[in-house]
Amino acid sequence: MNLSDKALLVQLNISQWTARRLDKRATQQVAASNNASDAAGRYNKSLLPANNALDLIHKKTTSIRNKFYTNTLPWGMEGIQILPNSNYFEFMSEFSREKNEWNSLVADFITHYDTAKETAKQHLGSLFSEDDYPSLETLRSKFRIGLSVMPVPSSDFRTQLASSEVEKIQQQVSDQLKSAQRAAMKELWARLHSKVKHMADKLTDESAIFKNSLVENVREQCAMLTRMNFADDQDIDLIRGEVTQLLTAYDADELRVNPTVRRTVAADARNISDKMAVFMGAL
Repeated sequence: MNLSDKALLVQLNISQWTARRLDKRATQQVAASNNASDAAGRYNKSLLPANNALDLIHKKTTSIRNKFYTNTLPWGMEGIQILPNSNYFEFMSEFSREKNEWNSLVADFITHYDTAKETAKQHLGSLFSEDDYPSLETLRSKFRIGLSVMPVPSSDFRTQLASSEVEKIQQQVSDQLKSAQRAAMKELWARLHSKVKHMADKLTDESAIFKNSLVENVREQCAMLTRMNFADDQDIDLIRGEVTQLLTAYDADELRVNPTVRRTVAADARNISDKMAVFMGAL
């Protein structure tokens, strides 16, 4: 299998203003009032306390990051993930929508920035300092969002080096590709296994209370697997089919009111979880 035909490498880049700053004067005052040294703690103040517009940006950033890692798999290099081609269009469409919403939130925040500073004066009192706040131009530069898309490197390495060196580099690249692929597929197994094991644990304990998401999360993960199995792993496809057939046939309400069904599904979930653990150990 040529991995470069099955997937792409992606890197998410987001920067944002945290609106927090170390206040050395306040740190010294707190230390002095408690007869402590300055090294005992640091006073980091919020420059825009209770600012809903900035909070919304931070929450949207967290949401975008979470969806990025949900739709991709680890590649073995910090910040770089592998995106299966089969999940490319759906993910990129969602990311484009989220990016537009993020930019809209940033634009709204910058529009009302001066007003937010005036409100901050009331909250901060003597802690307020105009020097803590960037200009509008600098503020705009602190917000950036983008997605880098790169091809998966090929092991077909050509250079002017001696043939022995070329062969050595080719082998290193090949080994790295295989290692990264194993790690990515192990992550895929782990994501489904965690949902199945959680279901087994909850349903086995007859006194446990569970939400509707217990079943929905398993269904969603199975649907995601159809787009994320870039290695065409037949074992994971078989497990996904088994999970779908045996563990998602009943809604959460049925599992709550029917003890017989609950015990049957619990046993199936435990068996599948154990089986998956064996496959993951092999990886």
